[in-house]
Amino acid sequence: MANNHDKDIKYVGDSRITAKRTPNIPPDYSEFPGKTEPFWPNFLLREWMVGAVVLIGFLVLTVSHEPPLQIKADPTDTNYLPIPDWYFLFLYQLLKYTYASGPYELIGSVVIPGLAFGGLFLAPWLDNGPERRPSKRPVATGLMLMTIVAIFYLTWQAADHHDWTQDERYSAKNQVAIDTNTDGYIQYSSYSCIGCHGDQLQGGAAGPSLAKVGAEHDADYIRDVIVNGSENQAMPGGQFGGTEEELEVLVEWLSSLE
Repeated sequence: MANNHDKDIKYVGDSRITAKRTPNIPPDYSEFPGKTEPFWPNFLLREWMVGAVVLIGFLVLTVSHEPPLQIKADPTDTNYLPIPDWYFLFLYQLLKYTYASGPYELIGSVVIPGLAFGGLFLAPWLDNGPERRPSKRPVATGLMLMTIVAIFYLTWQAADHHDWTQDERYSAKNQVAIDTNTDGYIQYSSYSCIGCHGDQLQGGAAGPSLAKVGAEHDADYIRDVIVNGSENQAMPGGQFGGTEEELEVLVEWLSSLE
């Protein structure tokens, strides 16, 4: 005996297909007041506006704060302590701790950053409730706040412990122009001084910079170091093989470098 539903059924082989087809249209946004919104233009336009503000602010900072340029990389200069750019300072500071450096360097460079960024990546799945307020999403909010606090703290620690005066000293070396045609430089380059102090007096692994030695020491001190060596014997005496006249020319030239 046929029932009332048979008129809506078509028989095709062993399957029953509904005769009345309904289009797959999502429900109207008005059915969910205050809980959803259209992607275009409401959501996407707001994201674009936030991105534009951040980009403009970044460009303004780039133009108004010129990045400090230091000397070219010198693998023979062991006196300079390099430091990464500001956005990697927190990882730089993390590798200073005993549990993340030395034999545990893999933990500080791979494991800890991997867990941190992995937690942020999985946050939407770890806390996938319908609430949008941060106070109602403790897992995602906690992970985000913990990451922000850790990055800010480690960045501040790295900046606070770094000797920023060395950047000024080494950056100033780019502004020193040595006249290689003077008699003093000729004596300087003729008696193995370049091997330790560099062709532009920039210093190296074996000797300090002499670019401003005249501002730090007088002629008598410079002459004494050349003849007898330095107090800590970092520079031994008797390295200069020229005559007394050539020595006086070299001392006078070095003492004029201020």
